[in-house]
Amino acid sequence: MRVVRLVVGLGLTALALYLANPASVLKAAAMTRPGWIAAAILLVIPDRALMAYRWLVLLRPFEAARRLPRTVILRIFFVSTFVGTFLPSVGGDAARAVSLARHGVSVADSAASVFMDRLAGVWSLLLLALAGLALVDATIRTDTTVSITVILAAAVCGCAALVVGSDRVAGIVTRAIALMPFAAAQRVAQRLLESVRRYRNHRTVLVNVTIGSVAVQIIRALQSYCIGRGLGIDAPLAVYIALIPVILLVMLVPVTVNGIGTSQLAFVWLFGRVGVPSAQAFALSVIAVSLGIVGNLPGGIIYAVGGPSADTAPPRTARSGP
Repeated sequence: MRVVRLVVGLGLTALALYLANPASVLKAAAMTRPGWIAAAILLVIPDRALMAYRWLVLLRPFEAARRLPRTVILRIFFVSTFVGTFLPSVGGDAARAVSLARHGVSVADSAASVFMDRLAGVWSLLLLALAGLALVDATIRTDTTVSITVILAAAVCGCAALVVGSDRVAGIVTRAIALMPFAAAQRVAQRLLESVRRYRNHRTVLVNVTIGSVAVQIIRALQSYCIGRGLGIDAPLAVYIALIPVILLVMLVPVTVNGIGTSQLAFVWLFGRVGVPSAQAFALSVIAVSLGIVGNLPGGIIYAVGGPSADTAPPRTARSGP
């Protein structure tokens, strides 16, 4: 399956490159102004710092996680983001949850923290996209791709919010879990539900995480804006605030490795709607995705220096219960 996703990603990238014209892409890249690219690279630092802080906050409701040294948690975060570079969009999340569980936090609590971290990302993307779309031309707001993406993100966030905050909806989910075919699967799902619902009593955590998540998405829009300026794209910042969240939501769909291919097509299509030439949009997509990989490299360094044993040898036995 991983090979299939990689092939699909490379195929979509080739299609986007063909639509953009390879010669034109090279010409656009050759005219890049390095100062703007350097500014975009520097923004990787606050981006990753806020992401790590967001997960630390989300672990506060769980006592076993609070007992862990922050250095251990940060190592897990950065190493898992590096591993996620080579996996579908949810691969890094799975690696993070498994690694945390190996350090004595229950599987359900580990998975719940990662799930809420991902949900916070989707929620903040939705908020920023809605704010940006209110500032741009109506033709972008009514674009089919934009509309479908925003509606799906809103549906996901709405359903998750109801599961976390509504006892009635949680009861419906519990009854649905009881219909699952295997008792072991029922127990795992029920424990995960209980761990996720623990956040309903930690509203300060949720507000804190939402603010941090919105800040992360603003930084990413600013990164793309800097790259665009470096490529000579004169689109206003509002366009990036509207379109980058939509593109990042598209990249979350786990059909390729690390959003390769889907991101290129999304950049070319959506920025083409505001008059950006395909060659510049493709170059923008490649540099933007490359910045994400650059941001993941510290995890590779931490893994190499510390060795694999730090993540595979738990100090105590992980529990499966909440």
